[in-house]
Amino acid sequence: MPDRRLSCLLAMFAFVVAIQRGTDPVFAAEGHAPNVIVFLADDLGWGDLACYGNDVIQTPHLDEFATEGVRFTQCYSACGVCSPSRSAILTGRTPFRNGVYRWVPELPKEGSHVYLRTSEITIPELLKERGYETCHVGKWHLNGDFNSPHQPQPDAHGYDHWFATQNNAAPSHKNPVNFVRNGEEVGPLEGFSAPLVVDEGIRWLKQERSADKPFFMTVWTHEPHLPIESDPQYMALYADLPIGFRQHHGNVTQLDAAFGTLMAALDEMQLTDETFVFFTSDNGPEGDGHGDPKNPGSQRDRTRGSTGGLRGRKRADFEGGIRVPGIARWPGHIQPGTKSKVPVIGSDIFSTVCDIVDIPLPSDRRIDGASMLPAFEGKPVERTVPLYWRTHLAPKDNRVAVRVDEWKIVADETLTKFLLFNIEVDPEETTDLATAHPNVFRRMKNTLLAVDQQVLNEGPDWWKQDSDSGVSQVK
Repeated sequence: MPDRRLSCLLAMFAFVVAIQRGTDPVFAAEGHAPNVIVFLADDLGWGDLACYGNDVIQTPHLDEFATEGVRFTQCYSACGVCSPSRSAILTGRTPFRNGVYRWVPELPKEGSHVYLRTSEITIPELLKERGYETCHVGKWHLNGDFNSPHQPQPDAHGYDHWFATQNNAAPSHKNPVNFVRNGEEVGPLEGFSAPLVVDEGIRWLKQERSADKPFFMTVWTHEPHLPIESDPQYMALYADLPIGFRQHHGNVTQLDAAFGTLMAALDEMQLTDETFVFFTSDNGPEGDGHGDPKNPGSQRDRTRGSTGGLRGRKRADFEGGIRVPGIARWPGHIQPGTKSKVPVIGSDIFSTVCDIVDIPLPSDRRIDGASMLPAFEGKPVERTVPLYWRTHLAPKDNRVAVRVDEWKIVADETLTKFLLFNIEVDPEETTDLATAHPNVFRRMKNTLLAVDQQVLNEGPDWWKQDSDSGVSQVK
């Protein structure tokens, strides 16, 4: 579709939404703007939570949270690896369009050309213009030159307060030494990463933010990303399992406990009813799920995450690499105990927050995400851009994918070999339907090629400087 026609359609769509907001009770004046928390786990698989069917891992706080809002059964990350997924959450734009097309190595190891540019518009920037105070705690991973004047840090993207690491907690989740608070190195900390991150967020809420202003907070834990190290109290819950399972499963429970601590703090501060909370993960689980039994207890032996039976894992554009947990709670606006099978994606968070706060979407750039508000009630999301994935380090046979309604097409790196799946019928992607449905295949193939070309044309060409050769595929 020519850009002029697309721009007209976008403008018409925005006008219709604006009219609807005038009568929708969700947007009625309530005397205050809602607070917003985006809680992001790292490498948490679609099948890792009890409320998503895991019958071993204990996640009581997230299970309870799911009963208080809507649980999405078809929630996606915007990419099969983490830095791109994070960039899409903050900007509403698919990673190859916003420039963070791959996971970001820490300088000076592999180069500096990938980072989130200040020319991108982020959620905290928009909310600050509406009087919000903003805070980021946990993993950042949107630049390589971390805590340096040479690349933008979280404060350059709209955060008043930040407490972060470039990538992973080091040397592990236990007693990390690499956190930075507002540009100052914190030094050695005692404890485990997720609880430490949440404690900082709660400290900011109680001691530093203005109580008369709404807030936006991103809480991005390191769990259950390698290098995993779990509190013995959570490992003890899995005492009958091999050490690799005890470490991984305990790590997920450690994450769950930290999430519960944050939700309890909202209750204590009487903020629950006025806070929209969205929980999700940046991509699917690491490794092959079988760990490394020959080296019990090693880090590789701790890669025991579950896709819930879906095909592929982290880095893949098959479902197991990109379908993730997604749970939202907004008292008074989301019916407790709702389950929604409407497909949503990480880039939708940007548009959803804008919709909730009644901020017009930026008109000077293409926004890929759409508002999830209809999906909270199980209604379809109206999209101007289809669900789209391009993962730089994905296996070569599933480098690009597009989903429209129940249909998903997956392309290889050369864009010459394609697989067609009906995701509603076959979420495990076991049966290629390209031959059985030639008209659908032709339409989906044309859509994939058109969207992919548009994205690559509009985004920076940093990806042309990179190749798979010589680049480690382990973050």
